[in-house]
Amino acid sequence: MQNAGIDALGLDWKYLAFDMPPAQLRKALEGAAAMRFIGINLTVPHKLLAVEMMDVLDESARAWGAVNTVRFEMQNENGWLPLAGSEPEANQPIRTHGFNTDADAIVRAIEEDLKMKLAGAKVLLLGAGGAGRTAALRLASEKVECLWLINRTESKARELQTEIVRRFPGVETRLGFPKTNVDLMVNATSLGLQTTDALPLNTGSYALAKCARVYDMIYRPSETALLRQARLEGCETANGLGMLLYQGAKALEIWSGKPAPVGVMRRALEQNIYG
Repeated sequence: MQNAGIDALGLDWKYLAFDMPPAQLRKALEGAAAMRFIGINLTVPHKLLAVEMMDVLDESARAWGAVNTVRFEMQNENGWLPLAGSEPEANQPIRTHGFNTDADAIVRAIEEDLKMKLAGAKVLLLGAGGAGRTAALRLASEKVECLWLINRTESKARELQTEIVRRFPGVETRLGFPKTNVDLMVNATSLGLQTTDALPLNTGSYALAKCARVYDMIYRPSETALLRQARLEGCETANGLGMLLYQGAKALEIWSGKPAPVGVMRRALEQNIYG
């Protein structure tokens, strides 16, 4: 997806993947800056750790408490400028600027793929970890009517509930399963990545048929066991491909300063995911 977008913009860049232990993240950021990387993306579990490692945080990273996109910037007489198109000298200062492109991508993908508006919706969210927390806060900012939080560790869900109540007092937030139907259920857990995984939802506690729509942030496999069961129950379903696309497109715009070729990136992504 990113290399297709980079090629379409005519940039002499290459997007590469690296495995990095969390304990080495700070050194990796310093190394990338020393090697004059344009920018990087971070995935689990680095997004929360990186917040305290950034020289400066964009409002998106401050608002949602996670960094998934880093832009390297150089200092000159005009201030701090992105490294894209710049030729920094060997000893010129370089800083890290952290952004979050996940949160807006969640909302855009859900509303487009499931053809719904989140304002006023009743939403059941599975998972209160890094992805779940970002999703919960962003959904609350869209003024959903009520947000039910389910997490394996209830204390983490309770902490998230407290934060939502403080920041978005107009949104009703509850722990546990609803007693009514919901407009949307979102899976923000990792259950479903493996074909042997159990469902992230205890259907004995809450039936899938009570959900009008089910959104799974997982995109590979393209239809998780949860989505397959939800489809059979008559729910509208969507996977996390749209979220992946939009967060990546925004990251490319942050690095390059150019509009992302979303259509090109979508085709590359769909070919990779769906074959």
